[in-house]
Amino acid sequence: MTLTTSPYALRPMTVEDLPQIAEIEGESFPSSWPSAAYKRELQRNNLARYVVATRRDMPPRARSGLGRVVDGLKGKLGRAPEPAPEYVAGFIGVWFMVDETHIVTVAVRASERRRGVGELLLLAAFDLSREKGLPALTLECRVSNVEAQALYEKYGFQRLGIRKRYYTDNNEDALIMTTPSTENPPYAARIDELRRLHRERWGVESAGLGRSGSDAELPTGKGDA
Repeated sequence: MTLTTSPYALRPMTVEDLPQIAEIEGESFPSSWPSAAYKRELQRNNLARYVVATRRDMPPRARSGLGRVVDGLKGKLGRAPEPAPEYVAGFIGVWFMVDETHIVTVAVRASERRRGVGELLLLAAFDLSREKGLPALTLECRVSNVEAQALYEKYGFQRLGIRKRYYTDNNEDALIMTTPSTENPPYAARIDELRRLHRERWGVESAGLGRSGSDAELPTGKGDA
């Protein structure tokens, strides 16, 4: 079977993406992290990784105000401006803990939902965890978010318990979910098969997940994966 090419690509989140991240968070969560928190994570936290899914068939977005100022200065110096930010369809963030990868946030732009983007980002989290040699993934999910729970259970996440009144915006409980060990051959084969099925349906994405950052303490988690 010849697989099609997905319009989506994966890459590390950058500071230039933050205006779009704020848009997506506003569509997805009752409360959001400030852009300054993401900027601190991207620049200082070596224990965190943030990945965006960009859509290659959409026009680039306008540069931020600071970006336009920098471009103006470069123009005066005879240097080429930075390229406009790519259109961001969704993003995921993980923290690398002692023996597991913790998914701290994941969100997809409202107009891009039900196109396999959330699943693509979840597969990226599995890749990052394997890259780090960590045997399991864990997350918290609102008890009311049954659609997300169905996706996580499809990928083998199991319900471990409840964190009472975890979400401060409405005091909603959080469901704790974790995977079996990804070093378990049958479970690893299950993830590989789900990846194959995803690519058959949605196409093969391009990925360049890279790495950046330096050591820093973890901030308080958003906990809205």
